[in-house]
Amino acid sequence: MSQVNNQQSQNETRQFPDYVPDVIFKTRVRDESIGGENPFRWEEVSTDDVFKGRKVIVVALPGAFTPTCSSTHLPGYEEKYEAFKQQGIDDIYCVAVNDAFVMYQWSKKLDVEKVKMLPDGNADFTNGMNMLVKKNNLGFGDRSWRYSMLVDNKKIIKIFAEPNMSDNCPSDPFEVSDAQTMLDFLEQQQS
Repeated sequence: MSQVNNQQSQNETRQFPDYVPDVIFKTRVRDESIGGENPFRWEEVSTDDVFKGRKVIVVALPGAFTPTCSSTHLPGYEEKYEAFKQQGIDDIYCVAVNDAFVMYQWSKKLDVEKVKMLPDGNADFTNGMNMLVKKNNLGFGDRSWRYSMLVDNKKIIKIFAEPNMSDNCPSDPFEVSDAQTMLDFLEQQQS
């Protein structure tokens, strides 16, 4: 079982995998050879494409365009991107249970250029991480719990999962999965 932050609820029963799940992400890639107003093509990206032989941070969020995700969480990782690179991170990926079209428009709206968007429209990755929760109380359906994690060659090194993970959680905790917490962890590992 992967190491999870100490903020996790004492009676938390969810187990997290030691390695990221093997899934295929359905992405859209700009391809000028297509021409027209929307020069994008579908591209399947595997877990190996993202994680194999690489040191990666994943920022998992409940949904695109939601308040905390848009105002603080994702922008924090974008802002500190170069500091993460200095700590030996190859890439940062933002995962949400949204389709490729929504993830693209969200990144444009937030001017996200460094953090890569990884659509998990079918929730295959989120479910494999055991981070899928119901947010029916908000009309969202199934979504990802908010967390960040450090992955090295597909092995999960550290997960910062927000406390009180539950279906239909009445609050939106944002205490430990922020960019500064992850950066502090990486800096401590270097010393």
